[in-house]
Amino acid sequence: MENHNGSRHQYFYAVGISYRKADAAMRGKFSLSTEGRHNVLLQAQREGIESLVVVSTCNRTEIYGFAQHPFQLIKLLTDNSQGTVEEFQRVAFVYKNNEAINHVFRVGTGLDSQILGDFEIISQIKSGFTESKGLGLANAFLERLVNCVIQASKRIKNETGLSSGATSVSFASVQYIMNNVPDVQNKNILLFGTGKIGRNTCENLVKHTKNDHITLINRTKDKAEKIAGKFNLLVKDYDVLPLEIPKADVLIVATGAQTPTIDRDIMMLKKPLLILDLSIPKNVDDDVKQLEGVTVVHLDDLSKITDDTLESRKKHIPAAEAIIAEIEEDFIQWINARKFAPTINALKEKLNTIKETELNFQRKKISNFDEEQAEIISQRIIHKITTHFANHLKERDTLVDESIEWIEKVFRIENTAK
Repeated sequence: MENHNGSRHQYFYAVGISYRKADAAMRGKFSLSTEGRHNVLLQAQREGIESLVVVSTCNRTEIYGFAQHPFQLIKLLTDNSQGTVEEFQRVAFVYKNNEAINHVFRVGTGLDSQILGDFEIISQIKSGFTESKGLGLANAFLERLVNCVIQASKRIKNETGLSSGATSVSFASVQYIMNNVPDVQNKNILLFGTGKIGRNTCENLVKHTKNDHITLINRTKDKAEKIAGKFNLLVKDYDVLPLEIPKADVLIVATGAQTPTIDRDIMMLKKPLLILDLSIPKNVDDDVKQLEGVTVVHLDDLSKITDDTLESRKKHIPAAEAIIAEIEEDFIQWINARKFAPTINALKEKLNTIKETELNFQRKKISNFDEEQAEIISQRIIHKITTHFANHLKERDTLVDESIEWIEKVFRIENTAK
């Protein structure tokens, strides 16, 4: 496996947990709030980790960055979340170098999403990178990688049908409501939480259900009012949440709280209630399920929904993977070129030194020595030799680190970039 950071002692890793092995409860333990993500970056600075991106969504919490050992990144995650190292070991993944690069591509393009084709994750990667760069924690490698993933995401959206129609947690939740709530356009819907998922869910509700009985509640009322104004919806104060829940036929919970905000103590129900909990960690306490007439649906339940639209997306996976392979190949070539360029330059200097030594010898030995001709011929030979080495190092099957080491050893040169 190639080392992708110039230094012999640093490797690029992707570590974290996702829906693939961790259920919603476990993902909740490792979930990072905005403050938590920022604290990870600050701790990375203190511990000498120079470049990383942190992503935490409802389906995954992951760190992409450089370290001598992956535990350095794992420690950042466990130190700033409720998850333990032992729990991480049971459900987590660790990818290194090329595998880590490919993982970031698949995540950022929606191929690794819980709902195939969900492209909301790319904005999370963008914002994570922006925050890292603002703190001086994003090197050229990471910047180029994120830009390549963004490029791949755009091309897949434009050139394939992987994202045809809306495919996201918000879309899946609205689809579930439409499939399970009769006469949905006349039902009372209460949306609690107007973060990104809440906003998207609200937009999908209005668009697909034609319902104008939607009430918004958010801890910060002005955020809810901005969304309500766009769709001409009703906003209520956070304090009246217990009074609004009994009026609702459907309650959608999409808050960013780290502990449950809905439990049986605030439920004074007079009729059946469908609750969709779109939050990680869970914001609806399990004790709510004990109430008669209450149905609770969580993110992991929504991800199991498959319809013709989602099924049809699977046929576009090969085309999406081909786009990723093309852009990923360009990225790998860029990495290798950056890696071996100092060695090729050092080789050229070494050959020029050898050339000067030999030309000085020939000047003394040959009376009518042609200075100009000798210079032209020797420079052409040096150019051809260095080009042969550069082309070898560019080949896909070349073990770049080993080849660089061999060149440096044979020609007794030192790569000053180390």
